[in-house]
Amino acid sequence: MKTKAETRFEMIKERHKKTFLKAVKEEKADKQMISLCSYISKTKNYFTSSSCAGRIILLDVGKQGNKREAAFHSKWHKKVRFDELIKEINRKQKEEELWFKLDPFILHLGTDSMENAKKILKATKETGIRRAGIMVAEEGKFIVELIGTQTIAFPVKIKEKMLVDEEYLKTVLEKANKKLEKNYNQLKEFEKIIRKELK
Repeated sequence: MKTKAETRFEMIKERHKKTFLKAVKEEKADKQMISLCSYISKTKNYFTSSSCAGRIILLDVGKQGNKREAAFHSKWHKKVRFDELIKEINRKQKEEELWFKLDPFILHLGTDSMENAKKILKATKETGIRRAGIMVAEEGKFIVELIGTQTIAFPVKIKEKMLVDEEYLKTVLEKANKKLEKNYNQLKEFEKIIRKELK
């Protein structure tokens, strides 16, 4: 006879598995995350609830500079060429300010016990992921959040006025592309360890 916690966990896991498979089918899942999340969904005691592999974005930000007013101007889940970036920067933005951002990966892993949550944290430590912790600790549901550390953020344009020159943008974009590659490589290393440690 299954306990209430076991039944609850199985329902939560199945729901998130269906959500993930639907996202893959509709090509809404980040391709860098598909292999990792697919493996986790097939394990007995783990699931993924949300994920982003990391990206370079241009963000429309309102006068107050808060997220509620922000909207994507452009986004890439890959290295970006300079001509691509300039083309999008020159495209008229909707809001007051335009920001360049490099967002790191973010991954939420769920499991059924504190012991299994600690196994996830052990894997993050072995991979060198420094920002990881248990967000939720309830009977039959433990959520571990992992966030990469590769970030960049700065304003590039206010209304139609450019705040930086092209030479600066080229330098920052080069650094952002390198950081994004490092971000994706760390995810690959994490997956290697996960495949060994989580069954």
